[in-house]
Amino acid sequence: MRIWLKLGKVVAFCLLWPLAALSQHYQSHQLSGQQLLINTDQGQLALTFYQDAVLEVWHQPVGRAQQPSLIIGTAPEPVELWLDEQPGVMTFGSHSLKVKIEKSPLQLSFYYQDKLISRETAAAVANAEAFSLDFALTPDEKLFGAGQRVLGMDRRGHSLPLYNKAHYGYGTHSTQMYFSLAGVMSSQNYMLLFDNGATGQLDLGHSEANTLTFAAQGGRSSYLIVAADNSPQLIERYVSVSGKPPLPARWTLGNYASRFGYRTEAEARAVVKKFRDKQLPLDAIVIDLYWFGPDIQGHMGNLAWDKQAFPEPEKMLADFAADGVHTILVTEPFVLTTSTRWQEAVDAGAMALGPDGTPKTFDFYFGNTGLIDVFKPEAVDWFWQIYRGLLQQGVAGIWGDLGEPEVHPADTLHQLPGLGALAADQVHNAYGHRWAELVHQGYLQDFPEQRPFIMMRAGSLGSQRFGMVPWTGDVDRSWDGLKPQVELALQMGLFGFGWIHSDLGGFAGGEVFDAELYTRWMQYGVFQPVYRPHAQEHIAPEPVFQGDEVINRLRPWLELRYRLLPYNYTLAWQHSQSGMPLMRPLYFADESQLALRDETNSYLWGEAFLVAPVTEPGVSRWPVTLPGGVWFDYFSAKRYDQAGTVQVPVKLDTIPVLVKAGSFIPMTRALERTADYRSEQLELHYYHDHSVSAASGQLYEDDGQTPDAYAKGQYELLQFDVKAAQHQLAFSFSRSGGDYQGKPDSRELTLLVHQQPRRPKAVTVNGRDIRIERRLSRFNRQQNVAYYDVGKGQLWVKMHWQGAEQQLQITYQ
Repeated sequence: MRIWLKLGKVVAFCLLWPLAALSQHYQSHQLSGQQLLINTDQGQLALTFYQDAVLEVWHQPVGRAQQPSLIIGTAPEPVELWLDEQPGVMTFGSHSLKVKIEKSPLQLSFYYQDKLISRETAAAVANAEAFSLDFALTPDEKLFGAGQRVLGMDRRGHSLPLYNKAHYGYGTHSTQMYFSLAGVMSSQNYMLLFDNGATGQLDLGHSEANTLTFAAQGGRSSYLIVAADNSPQLIERYVSVSGKPPLPARWTLGNYASRFGYRTEAEARAVVKKFRDKQLPLDAIVIDLYWFGPDIQGHMGNLAWDKQAFPEPEKMLADFAADGVHTILVTEPFVLTTSTRWQEAVDAGAMALGPDGTPKTFDFYFGNTGLIDVFKPEAVDWFWQIYRGLLQQGVAGIWGDLGEPEVHPADTLHQLPGLGALAADQVHNAYGHRWAELVHQGYLQDFPEQRPFIMMRAGSLGSQRFGMVPWTGDVDRSWDGLKPQVELALQMGLFGFGWIHSDLGGFAGGEVFDAELYTRWMQYGVFQPVYRPHAQEHIAPEPVFQGDEVINRLRPWLELRYRLLPYNYTLAWQHSQSGMPLMRPLYFADESQLALRDETNSYLWGEAFLVAPVTEPGVSRWPVTLPGGVWFDYFSAKRYDQAGTVQVPVKLDTIPVLVKAGSFIPMTRALERTADYRSEQLELHYYHDHSVSAASGQLYEDDGQTPDAYAKGQYELLQFDVKAAQHQLAFSFSRSGGDYQGKPDSRELTLLVHQQPRRPKAVTVNGRDIRIERRLSRFNRQQNVAYYDVGKGQLWVKMHWQGAEQQLQITYQ
């Protein structure tokens, strides 16, 4: 959000500080548990294995203050380690990862499975704050990461500022945005992650072609190196140490009503009613800054309902909740000196200070303001008691906006326990992280039975463990704004931020409603993690205001979003277990094809779908990159069996959506709200092809709201398997897990087998023959029955599934 401010700080400091090389020289060492501590003539170097293939490297020069870790969220796992010492060199390692330590001068080289993957070539320090680290790159290495940028997937060759900064109205190019993550993932299957929240710079072979340089104006002088055999394994190992993203409530996957902004309770109620009247699904409403004041300026920091505009907020919240609509409120970390809470915040010691020891104040668009010091325990307590009150009223989710922070004067001082006052540049990129942590910890303490919803615009590596739901900021409402959304989401997903999403339809600018652009963006949104149209109010972002033609075109897409709820919720659960993003780069299908790593339009939605958003107007065909294998057009059923680029026909009511052969896709009926979801009746689609001899899929189920349901055993995991022979398809279905509220004793499962060119001879369930009807009407009236659609080449089988296991066999002539 926010359209006006142009002030954000430009990071002008240069990588080429007059840094003095540490030139460390080994003096002694000691091995304690999983840490090798090396004493040098400049201080200490700690090498700690957190897992077999995850190593923390922590330079600790004498006299340098070290901030708490941002990245690490778990304790080290037991790892069997070894140490070999030879003249002039030591090697410290696990089963798969080792570091070779040259003693004089001290230099580190990292090997995974005995292959060199990275090498620290230089460490330097300028003073008690600034430092830099250099690493060698191989000539053909591709680098992904550094956060939100619009530069293409491979960020090598760029020198990028590490300073979270709003970019209002961005389009097809941006070097600096809301999340400037201090880390990279290499095509050589390692991650280099700098545990640092200070203002900095990341040079990815720009100044020197085969050198990566990280530099920062403060913060912690440590990094993690993660190694693996492939990218999904890298992500899983990283989040296992950093902290896995928790599974949010099921309603998170529904449709949101959101704009800048609903000005009154009456307007908010009218919007919800309009969705219900139009019979379009809705699960959440997002209320922007007018909830605490009638104008954009002058009220930020009130953080209390404006009773003139919202006279009965608690009743409104309760009425929405009864209708299955969850209310999300915006909050900002700025408290204006004109707000009703200014003095309260000052008295509580909640505001960041200036050099004179008084609350730091400054002007920005919204008024004269101070900034809440989220690093300070007193500020955390003060801010959380406001959130606690709102959640007790019935607010379902917290939206944290402007959290870069959008304006952060360099002489602002933040109080870190044990470290005293630190200037803004030493902690800038950690601000959003600590804000999210504040809210997350508050939820755990005071609302332990509720899954947190925390939507934030900025953070750092490690913020995913607080359940952060990030978005791609104030994108331009244009085709140029739509084009980079896949790239932005894929880059963030590689680093654990699987809930990244865009303001559907675009946020900023636009003078005339563009129905085609809006349609294309909303179609893409069905296959992004959060379905939230949001924009400046002069053009309504909600589909219910767009007229019957647009509504009727989008209705099937909204229905598809809700019909895919079982599939999407399973993706969300998988993300919470392994960090595997919901939106996945196309190269995940075949990492041996290096060219696929550069793809910024076609992507994978889970394992089953390949999606390519249409990002230009007036097209009848759209280029889609295929990774190989067999894929079917979701709409036309056309079969593709080649690798490379194909032209897929599209109309205004379709975009390229392909399904991988051998995929199981669980679906439900069309819903108006996720609260209506029940898994007693499920559709299971299987996309058969003669090239697939065996396939499997799964469906995760719980009550959709209990925190840590999987760890508590309050879930059910449905497993689907199929084996194909020349004249037979043999399906097996199994269930595992425990009990949970609403768990069905049995299910009515309808299996739809696609790409069936011939009528089967027989269908059996648990060894018993079932009738194959020739008429759909008769099939619909019966149970334990099959139907073969000759025209579509589809076989439908309805069966009652009650036991732990079920067998189904299809036999052909």
